[in-house]
Amino acid sequence: MLVYCIDVLKALKDAGYSQNFLLKEGILASKVLTHIRRSEPISWKTLDTLCNLLRCQPGDIIEYVDE
Repeated sequence: MLVYCIDVLKALKDAGYSQNFLLKEGILASKVLTHIRRSEPISWKTLDTLCNLLRCQPGDIIEYVDE
C-alpha cells in the first residue's frame, strides 16, 4: 500500500505555500487538501503538482509499505 512518508501540508508550508494560497490560486482544490490531510490517495496529477511545488521526486512524498 502507498503511504505518505512526509507531512505534505507541513512541507508545503515550509516551502512557502499556505493552504489558503493554494486554494486561492487554484493550485490545489479543497478536496485534494482534505485527501492529503486524511492520508487518502491522490491522483498522479496531484502528485506531479506536489513534486513541482516541493522540488522533489515522488519517492520523497510517498512510499510503498507491505500490508
